[in-house]
Amino acid sequence: MKMRITILAALIGAAVSGQGFAEVSVDEAAKLKTTLTPLGAEKAGNKDGSIPAWTGGYTKVPAGFKPGSTRPDFFAGEKPLYTVDARNMDKYADKLTDGVKGLLKKYPDFKLNVYPTHRSAAAPQWVYDNTAKNATRAKLTNNGFSVDGAYGGTPFPIPKSGNEAMWNHVLAWQGESVNHPINCWIVTGNGKMSVCSQGDENKLSPYYDKNGSLETYKGVYLYGRFVQSAPSSKAGEAILVHEPSAEGMNRGIWQYLVGQRRVRRAPSVSYDTPDSVTSGMGFFDEAFMLFGPWDHHDYKLVGKKEILIPYNNNKAAAANVEDLMGGSFLNPELVRWELHRVWEVEANLAPGKRHVVGKRKYYLDEDTWQISLFDGWDAQGQLWRTSYTLTLLAPDVPAVFGNVFWGTYNLQNGGYYLNAASNGTGKQIAPAPKLTEKFFTPEELANLGAR
Repeated sequence: MKMRITILAALIGAAVSGQGFAEVSVDEAAKLKTTLTPLGAEKAGNKDGSIPAWTGGYTKVPAGFKPGSTRPDFFAGEKPLYTVDARNMDKYADKLTDGVKGLLKKYPDFKLNVYPTHRSAAAPQWVYDNTAKNATRAKLTNNGFSVDGAYGGTPFPIPKSGNEAMWNHVLAWQGESVNHPINCWIVTGNGKMSVCSQGDENKLSPYYDKNGSLETYKGVYLYGRFVQSAPSSKAGEAILVHEPSAEGMNRGIWQYLVGQRRVRRAPSVSYDTPDSVTSGMGFFDEAFMLFGPWDHHDYKLVGKKEILIPYNNNKAAAANVEDLMGGSFLNPELVRWELHRVWEVEANLAPGKRHVVGKRKYYLDEDTWQISLFDGWDAQGQLWRTSYTLTLLAPDVPAVFGNVFWGTYNLQNGGYYLNAASNGTGKQIAPAPKLTEKFFTPEELANLGAR
């Protein structure tokens, strides 16, 4: 009897600390092969058919496509089903986030052109296989801010908490080794547009090493290196990051500053520090929809809902940036919106922590687990900012990329930006030859500055 009480107390303690055992049974995990998609979304469409069933995603590569080149708009012949604007927004209120409502109220000319929904998301079969394994073996540790027992797929395809859903975003499939332009344009509150950063980024995800395993995984899920080429005042500056998922590992973040001609640790490149890449218009933890540590908030899994989100935006990705940006918002005629099911996660400032954004609401696309939209409130409880990503359909990977063409609208001062964009470069995010971990060391970054 005493042993049973001891075990029960240990289990309760582990659950309270966010270090509980996997809560998904074998029978529940089996749904990933029946009623759920391999990554955990509902396979069926919705009741009225406005969201279709998932049938495997979009994996057809267009004839003559060259890896790395600009991808076509796969749904170019479609017309909007309807348009949402300030005049009829009340009719669609249950399908709009607070941030989108804020944009519609602030700008009478802002609108959403809503197109047929395409559940185009796909991943390789081996990612699906690993996801099925993760379903019953992955667990949270470190009060929910580390993961154990996950590798090579969505860690929590049937999530039970806000932290599990957020880890699904952090560890979402976006390729193993990729290269892409990181170009950023800003528009100030008075409508003035300018380029604030241009450069190139390489990423390596050991978590998604096809030839690796849970046993060989060392705990760093992402290596990233961004080198700026413009404007001239920033040319040569670089950021290097090592992002861990395992408990007990510290994040590695370094900067190379041309003026100092040295590499230094940069722990301030995190949380609500103004993001230098966006000329301070964004915060570092807004980058890529979530960047760096996120333990200054508590996360609640609110549930699933149907909302309008930007999706399959290859048209916007191929447009001239002068046509896409300008004025007070992205050109509505170039941005595609679709109705999708999302998971809503509410984040509130944790006791004893500080952050200028006291509350956020995240909306994670059920098919990719990537954050599609999120809103932020200031310390006074006023809606302040809304962030978006113009997801890019890449059947050649296959993937839907949500870590490119993202930005934030400041609803209080009227400015906004678009980052990680490749408009006008002639190339897009694409699989790249696998680089060694040595490429992502501070020493190699220092050598870059010496050349």
